[in-house]
Amino acid sequence: MKHIYRFQSASGALKYNLTNDYMFRVVLQQNNDSLVLLLSAILHIPREKITSAKILNTIIPGASIDDKEYHLDILVSLNDNTIINLEMQVIDYGNWNDRSLGYLCRKFDNVSKGSDYSEVKPVYHISFLDFTLFKDHPEFFAKYHLRNDIDSYLYNDKFNLYVIELNHTNLATEEDKRYKIDTWAKLFKATTWEEIKMITNNNPSLNSTAESIYVYNADDIIADQCRAREETILHEKVMNERLAKLSEENNSLTDKNASLTNKNASLTSENASLTNENASLTSENVSLTNEIARLKNLLKENGIKEK
Repeated sequence: MKHIYRFQSASGALKYNLTNDYMFRVVLQQNNDSLVLLLSAILHIPREKITSAKILNTIIPGASIDDKEYHLDILVSLNDNTIINLEMQVIDYGNWNDRSLGYLCRKFDNVSKGSDYSEVKPVYHISFLDFTLFKDHPEFFAKYHLRNDIDSYLYNDKFNLYVIELNHTNLATEEDKRYKIDTWAKLFKATTWEEIKMITNNNPSLNSTAESIYVYNADDIIADQCRAREETILHEKVMNERLAKLSEENNSLTDKNASLTNKNASLTSENASLTNENASLTSENVSLTNEIARLKNLLKENGIKEK
């Protein structure tokens, strides 16, 4: 009997898609098959090789998020031997390369006390970004590792930083397409049910994920949290834009002040030069006055009248 999915009868715009980090978190937490399929695609691991994918930092769906959980990352233990951090980020705060590296380093420090460092578990930080990380180097799916500068020899295969730019599916490689990573990106960004149905028609394995999106969009409590997340992110965006503008204005005023300071220094230097010139002229004038007085005395001493 063919399974009937409710999303297939839906139409129009989604309230919240998977670029909303709360929706992203809830769908992947509540639908383990979606999580497994996503990791299988990104890590190029056959589905049957994934025996478990456990989320270590679960939340209660519908529960509000406090300040400590502001960044809704998903921490996963894969097959009990690999640690993966997934994060959806739609706003560019200009620090993602440093921040993601900080997250990855903290997770890499996972050796139990007393154990040998060779027992460290492989770690991955996988970023889903809806912006271009490096403006001069756009890329759809980038993988970063520790390698030798000269010949790119791999230093350690347990330290992995992956970046997927959702706004650059046009740059997906043939390998990305073969593993359907670009398809996942399109599903994340889909804004209408028509788009989702078009994607799932050619990729029925994503029907379950699409159904979860439908279910949680229909849940008023979860929708409230999604809206709260969007409002928080919008507030942060506006505040950062204001700070950037104030910083720009401050830099402009600083430049103007530096220019005025330079002009003032130049005028002070010119004034000092004129003062020195005046002192020199005064000195010369004194010398001439003294010389005239000396000559007058000479004339007087020799009985010569001044003309």
